[in-house]
Amino acid sequence: MTVQETDKPVLEIAGLNYDFGKGPVLREVGFSVAPGRFAVLLGPNGAGKTTLISLITRLYDSRTGHIRVAGHDVKRQSGQALARIGVVFQQSTLDLDLTVRQNLRYHAALHGLGAREAEDRIARELSRFEMLERAGEKVRNLNGGHRRRVEIARALLHKPDFLLLDEPTVGLDVPSRRAIVAHAHQLAREGGITVLWATHLIDEIFDGDDVIVLHKGEIVAQGTVNSVNKAAGGATIAESFDRLTGGART
Repeated sequence: MTVQETDKPVLEIAGLNYDFGKGPVLREVGFSVAPGRFAVLLGPNGAGKTTLISLITRLYDSRTGHIRVAGHDVKRQSGQALARIGVVFQQSTLDLDLTVRQNLRYHAALHGLGAREAEDRIARELSRFEMLERAGEKVRNLNGGHRRRVEIARALLHKPDFLLLDEPTVGLDVPSRRAIVAHAHQLAREGGITVLWATHLIDEIFDGDDVIVLHKGEIVAQGTVNSVNKAAGGATIAESFDRLTGGART
């Protein structure tokens, strides 16, 4: 039985704390993301978003609280949990001197995909992002928006339940940002993939999204856009975000 069939949260976080020895970075963080939902982890720079994503992906390890992905504890069942996640980190992790196809083949091999299946999936995901014709080009020759499309395509190769993206549009021009935001929402809406999208940019939030507002390491609001607005007393999510964070948008 799949996660979608049981309707259990794809991501569950409870009682999570973390510090770097200079004071707490995250304090009692807890929330969940339901199957097929597009959830936005919204917070100004320095709020703790990247630290939280590093904990979900096991780059960091917290001594308190728990994180479960598709029902698997990331500490005790790391292999099973991480296999269900597709990740796009804030800093690009593509090899610039390999072609688009070579980068994706390497990722497919890490996940144990056979050559024929890997090629089929590579073609499908690159086609989804209108990048198939550029599969033979070196990544170095792509612009920032096209590199991000390749990274998202790569993250989807092993058919994860959960797509995790950390500030994926940083440094991109407005048309590229809008295209990638729209693609990611379409994945959740039509593909049934659960998405957690970390950002500080209000215009990347759609009305139907779930929102988790993180400020100074604490969750200060969470719920649908409408419920967050109601709780914060804002007419828009931008106004609510300003009220919740004291105007700290960057």
